[in-house]
Amino acid sequence: MNTESTVTETPALPDVALAAAPLAVTNSVLHRFLPVVAVVAAAGLASSGLLWQKLTNIQEQLARQSADAGQHASEARTTAKQAQDLAMETAAKLAVTEARLSEVSLQRTQLEELMQSLSRSRDENLVVDIESAIRLAQQQAQLAGSVEPLLGALKSAELRVNRAAQPRLTPLQRAIARDVARIKATAVADTPALLVKLDELMLLADDLPVANAVAVTQTKPVLKRKPDETVLGWWTRLGVLVREEIQGLVRVSRIEEPQAAMLSPEQSFFLRENLKLKLLNARLGLLSRQIDSARSDLATAAASMNRYFDASSRKTQTAANLLHQVQGQMNSLQIPRVDETMAALATAAAGR
Repeated sequence: MNTESTVTETPALPDVALAAAPLAVTNSVLHRFLPVVAVVAAAGLASSGLLWQKLTNIQEQLARQSADAGQHASEARTTAKQAQDLAMETAAKLAVTEARLSEVSLQRTQLEELMQSLSRSRDENLVVDIESAIRLAQQQAQLAGSVEPLLGALKSAELRVNRAAQPRLTPLQRAIARDVARIKATAVADTPALLVKLDELMLLADDLPVANAVAVTQTKPVLKRKPDETVLGWWTRLGVLVREEIQGLVRVSRIEEPQAAMLSPEQSFFLRENLKLKLLNARLGLLSRQIDSARSDLATAAASMNRYFDASSRKTQTAANLLHQVQGQMNSLQIPRVDETMAALATAAAGR
C-alpha cells in the first residue's frame, strides 16, 4: 500500500514544474507579440468597420432597390391593369369589328348577287331588243326587197354586243358576223327595176298582135249615085264593092296554133286584158313579197303570150324577152335568212 502511494505522489512534482515553465514562457511571448496582436486587432477592427460600412451601404442600396422594385411593381401592376383594360376594350372593339365585317360581307354578297342579277337582266333585255330589231328589219327587207335594213340591224346588233363585252354573248357575235358575210355575198335583184319592167310589159300588151286575128271589118260607105254619074259607072262601082266584100268573106292561111285560130276583135281585147291582169297580179305579188304567186302569174302570162300572140312580130319578141328577164331576176329576189343569228339569240335568251 505505501509503495503504491509513494509511487503516486512522486510524479506530481515534475508536473507543476513543467506547468510553471510554460506559463512563464507564455507571458514572455505575449509581451513580445502584444503589439502585433494589437495591430492585428486594430486592422481587424478597421476591416470590420469597413465591412460594416460596406454592409450598411449594401443594405441601403438594397432598401433603395427594394423601394424601387416596389414602385416598379406598382407601376407594373398599374400598367398591367391598363393593358388588361385595353385588351378588354380591344376585344370588345374586335368583336364589334367582326360583327360589322360579317355584316359588310353579307352586304357584299347580296350586292354581288344583285349585280349579277342586274347583269343577267341587262343581257336578257339586250338579247330581246336585238331579236326584235332583227325581226323588224327582216320584215322591212322583205317588203322593200332590199337587204339594207337587215344589214343595218345586224351591224347595230354586233356593235351593241361588242359594247356589252359579255363572254356568254360571244357565240351570238360570231353568228352575226357569219350572217353579215353571207348576206353581203348574196346577190339580190333590184325590185324597183323589176316593177319598171312589169309596167313596160303592161304597156306593150295593148300593141301585141294576136296570131290569126280576124281583120276588123271596115264600115263600107253607102253606095249612092252621083249626080253627074252615068248608070254604067254606078253599076261598075257596085260590082267592085261586091267583089271586095266577097273576097273579105274568105281567107286562106296556114294556122300554126289551132288554139289561136279565128279570134274576133272582142276576144283579142279580152285576151290582152287578161295578159295585163296577170302582169298586174305579178306586180302586186312582187310588192307584197309573195314571190311564188308572182312567179305563177308570170308563167301564166308567158304561156298566154307564146300561145295566142304572133311570135314573128318584133313587139311580141321584145315583150317575150322582157318577160324572160323578169322571170330570171325573180329567182334572186329571196331575201337571205339569218337563221344562225336567231338560233344564237334563242340560246342566249335561254341562259345557256
